[in-house]
Amino acid sequence: MTSRRSGVAPRVSADEASTLSTLRGLWPFIWPHDRADLKVRVGLALIALVIAKIVTVISPYFFKWATDALAGEGGLSGDGLVPGWLLAPVMLVIAYNVARVLFVGFNQLRDALFARVGQHAVRQLAFLTFRHLHLLSLRFHLQRKTGGLSRVIERGVKGIENIVRFTILNGIPTIFEFAIMAGVIWYQFGFSYVVVVAVMIVAYTWFTVQTSNWRIGIRREMNASDTDANSKAIDSLLNFETVKYFGNEEMEARRFDRSMADYEVAATRTWTSLAWLNFGQAFILAIGTGICMVFSAQAVMAGTQTLGDFVLINALLLQLSIPLNFIGFLYREIRQGLTDLEAMFDLLAEPAEITDAPDAAPLAVKGGTLRFEDVHFHYDADRPILKGISFEVPAGETVAIVGPSGAGKSTISRLLFRFYDVTGGRVTIDGQDLRSVTQHSLRQATGMVPQDTVLFNDTIAYNIRYGRPTASDEEVREAARMAQIADFIETLPEGFDTEVGERGLKLSGGEKQRVAIARTILKAPPILILDEATSALDTHTEREIQTALDQVSRNRTTVVIAHRLSTVVNAETILVLEKGEIVERGRHQELLAAGGLYASMWARQQEATEAEERLRAVTEADDGYIVRGPRAGEEVPAE
Repeated sequence: MTSRRSGVAPRVSADEASTLSTLRGLWPFIWPHDRADLKVRVGLALIALVIAKIVTVISPYFFKWATDALAGEGGLSGDGLVPGWLLAPVMLVIAYNVARVLFVGFNQLRDALFARVGQHAVRQLAFLTFRHLHLLSLRFHLQRKTGGLSRVIERGVKGIENIVRFTILNGIPTIFEFAIMAGVIWYQFGFSYVVVVAVMIVAYTWFTVQTSNWRIGIRREMNASDTDANSKAIDSLLNFETVKYFGNEEMEARRFDRSMADYEVAATRTWTSLAWLNFGQAFILAIGTGICMVFSAQAVMAGTQTLGDFVLINALLLQLSIPLNFIGFLYREIRQGLTDLEAMFDLLAEPAEITDAPDAAPLAVKGGTLRFEDVHFHYDADRPILKGISFEVPAGETVAIVGPSGAGKSTISRLLFRFYDVTGGRVTIDGQDLRSVTQHSLRQATGMVPQDTVLFNDTIAYNIRYGRPTASDEEVREAARMAQIADFIETLPEGFDTEVGERGLKLSGGEKQRVAIARTILKAPPILILDEATSALDTHTEREIQTALDQVSRNRTTVVIAHRLSTVVNAETILVLEKGEIVERGRHQELLAAGGLYASMWARQQEATEAEERLRAVTEADDGYIVRGPRAGEEVPAE
């Protein structure tokens, strides 16, 4: 279990971990060393718990005394236990009900006092899990499904709450209540009653454990089906537009329904097995209670017990059935909680692929010179991506990396951010190996404008300020102005407070890119990576955004990973990457003159650009009309 101090998350599973070991792992969160107020609450809750259990055992005696008083047995002395005037039937009935109210009241007080303690533990463990997820590698997140991951955390947090609440607040007190109840029955009725009750408890517990263990497998199947259905639902909703483009709503619904059908089967088995469990528990309780009642009835007829004793044993056994029923529920909830926690603990046990070295120091950027020295890298050992590439980006200069798809261009940006570590060679900034500096300082010094900008479902201001959360409103507006998006934002009814929607889909591609540029401007990093930042845009929008990119990269060490070569003609050096190797390098004119891969790529793109410009000219200039608008073919007067 991870703790804030150690940061270590040993693997715990439902099959391997006992309740005791789970409690040991949870105890630092329930009894935090730095929270005296929570310790006081735990102490007060335990006091309320003990009082409630004592009242629970005493209350049936008022029932016995009231019955004896009504039956005219026992006289006014009440066996010498209480003054005679308190044995009036009405007073005893009132006392019995007051005791029941006190029992409920102290139990609720216990829950109220412990609520903050339990929720603190839930919050801390949820926080550690969420934080750990952000420490895991990009490789891990590319292999996971967001919907399934969120479901695992949701169930895990609920499982933590159940284990904390049921074990601490109910498990230990129930054992305490059993001990008191056994002593009372032995004192009041004799050892034979205790034997019957003990056998009943053992049989009840054995049956509950065996049946619950059987149900755990069913629960796992239900969880797996639920996770799969949730993953498919979220994946489908995230790709809402794609579903609409292809008219596959019915296909998506059937795909989701197939997952829900598996969930239906598993959930039905869960409830059916619960019915059998409840029936078996009731049957065992009925046999044990019946035997004790027969013993007492025979004793009443023999004159060795009073009618009140007969009522007392019944009340005590009914009182005992409550914690017994709860023991079954308690065991089920703890086991199911452990099952739900299993996947969450697996996440906590998942090792971070990229970690800081023990002696890692913050990156000290003096000029920002970037070097790749004989770098090799592969995602899979059988398929190398980079094959010994070496280059240097001098401080304040721009180096462009171009090449066909699959050449390894974007992999370079991921290595620069240390999403992965190189498998050979090294990457340095001002002579410092990226593996020897802290990840946080590296990423603080590096800015990124990606090809596919994904925004948070929040306001434009929030998304721009994400580059530097402490920035003022004026700095956010200035960054937007430099990114040439301020005028557009001002035209919106809510301005910078406009919500951008899920993944920023309320904005166009060009608008999202400008927000990404503004975000990077606000961050003001000394090293900048532009990873095909304009490849998804049309030529006209690309030219507008290129001006903003030129401004943000001025006087910064910049790596431009480009698909469109027109965006890199002014770079000091252009590297041409093919199949993980640098096959050409030089300035734009030098590479054109060489007549190699770069020249052929340039020729193809120029042909495509000229064709696009001719089509645009024909579309826009026909008797002063432009073909555009909400419907294809609608003519709108040109401005």
